[in-house]
Amino acid sequence: MPDHGAPGKSGQLTRRGIYLLPNLFTTGALFAGFYAIVQGMNGRFEHAAVAIFIAMILDGLDGRIARLTHTQSAFGAEYDSLSDMVSFGIAPALVMYSFALKGMGKLGWIAAFIYCVGAALRLARFNTQLEVQDKRWFQGLPSPSAAALVAGFIWVSVDNDFHGANLAWLAWPLTVFAGLSMVSNLPFYSGKDINLRRSVPFTMVLLMAMAFILVSVDPPIVLWLLFLAYSLSGYVLFVRRRWQGDKVGASTPPGPEPAEKAHDGADTTSET
Repeated sequence: MPDHGAPGKSGQLTRRGIYLLPNLFTTGALFAGFYAIVQGMNGRFEHAAVAIFIAMILDGLDGRIARLTHTQSAFGAEYDSLSDMVSFGIAPALVMYSFALKGMGKLGWIAAFIYCVGAALRLARFNTQLEVQDKRWFQGLPSPSAAALVAGFIWVSVDNDFHGANLAWLAWPLTVFAGLSMVSNLPFYSGKDINLRRSVPFTMVLLMAMAFILVSVDPPIVLWLLFLAYSLSGYVLFVRRRWQGDKVGASTPPGPEPAEKAHDGADTTSET
């Protein structure tokens, strides 16, 4: 049903409908995030980590499907943002706390809270800058990537039979790093300027096939290393620009193109 509604002649608001298809994917992402929390509380950390990755996939699909089917809505945008907070803010923080930080006392929950508040601030800033940001670059580490960094660490640890309590002093700086990176001004490439309708050389197909093969060799380690590299890319770009004597602020995205406005509908708050 379309998302429209306006005051009637009697002054009462008409009922608003919502589009089913994109919000179904958003609900799936929200369910995956909630499922991750439940599994983390039950000590099934591998299931929790995988659920967060599934939430990432679903979150990346809902906005794109809304734009392809012309079913954007203001409701969908707000719903997507709230879902992101659960799946990529609260869930990774609680699962990491249960897995490795719980035995550290106050230091443990402080690290988890730094991550959680970092995700909240990241999403709030992203939503308020939709009209002015350059779509090619994210300001700060996207919350799904931060969640993948934390969940990937848990997945790798469980897959290699490491006990969370023994990794507390590795998990703590990683969690804080992910939380602070989300609220940094560092530019991270978004990939939204890639035109999937444009023809590409045949070698690109081979490279994509090789990428799938590489991931299938050891999914936890390969995926975590990929997101670790991405989370460091903003810092590398910052250092490179400083080394080259660029006096422009780190938050200014490189490149000659000016900032572009975001889509005028909704379901555009997805960071993936």
